[in-house]
Amino acid sequence: MTHPIPAVMEARPVPRRASVVWSVLALLAALPVSGVSMFRAIPVEWPLIVVQLLSFTPWLVLPAALALALAVVGRRLWVIVTTVALLAVQLLWLFPLDAGKPESLPAGTPAVQLRVMSLNSEYGEADAATIVRLVRENGIQLLTIQEHTQGLEDALHSAGMEEVLPNLLSEPNDDASGGAVFSVFPLEAVGLLPDTPFRMDVMRVLLTDPASGAKSTLSLTNVHTLPPVDERIGQWRSDLDKVARQASRPGNQLLMGDYNATYDHSEFRALLDTGLSRQDARAGVQDGRKLVDVGTASGARFSPTWPMEGLPLPGIVLDHMVTSPGIGSSDYSVHQIPGSDHAAIMATLIVPAG
Repeated sequence: MTHPIPAVMEARPVPRRASVVWSVLALLAALPVSGVSMFRAIPVEWPLIVVQLLSFTPWLVLPAALALALAVVGRRLWVIVTTVALLAVQLLWLFPLDAGKPESLPAGTPAVQLRVMSLNSEYGEADAATIVRLVRENGIQLLTIQEHTQGLEDALHSAGMEEVLPNLLSEPNDDASGGAVFSVFPLEAVGLLPDTPFRMDVMRVLLTDPASGAKSTLSLTNVHTLPPVDERIGQWRSDLDKVARQASRPGNQLLMGDYNATYDHSEFRALLDTGLSRQDARAGVQDGRKLVDVGTASGARFSPTWPMEGLPLPGIVLDHMVTSPGIGSSDYSVHQIPGSDHAAIMATLIVPAG
């Protein structure tokens, strides 16, 4: 005699012991995420180890998702709710709602379209032929280089850089403090940010749109802050303050280069949020303007710029294009270049005329 197979089979409850095990595993996965999240949520001057850990915040979304999956298997409601909240926080930081966005220009406003690129060349070891090829293929009109050396400058000259970007302001050096700016537009040196170990040149770029004839002036800063390592973390904060003070100046500002900071550092977000140094912000100065990190505004938080070689670390975004809010942006991208531990970043900017 055959027995009919039930149309619907009841799901067996997860045994209590198994539920406890899965829930404990979920909490263990969530614990380090919670710890780093606490540091990320409180914008104070954390010690060195915390600052370095915060660089890797975007990757916390992975253990947070694992914790939620384990919690679902464990079927304990309070653990599920806890891990859902933790994952939601990571997603909010990964795609921040408060990130600066470019202001929309009124229809018909004259503007100059500008293709820009920046690269930390790692002591001038970046491959010159690749740099020139990327400049040609992507129509780059303005290029900033950090850790620029005379050897790299000679190699770029041999590779044909002068044919595509004929204007140059350069201060090469072999100790990582050198910098250079190549441009199709005329460049005027303005000065240096004061008291910074690495050169951070400020210059005017005189822009002209070949199609419309629109003209504009862009204030460009070639950014290279000291990395937050050992006792130099204080200088790193000081360097970011100097960049913030420059960013707060009027006019069309582009501050592009190696910040040695990520969006998850409160020091970098303070620069973007106010366009002022931390000291000015604490003093209640109100005339700052919300700046735009082009990469974050483009949703590129998972497009790392370092490390491209060496230690197999999770990639992070240390290189940034920061603009005043009146400058539009599009086509942000990241490109690896042989010889450098940093990737090149590039984008199209729309600079208002005037």
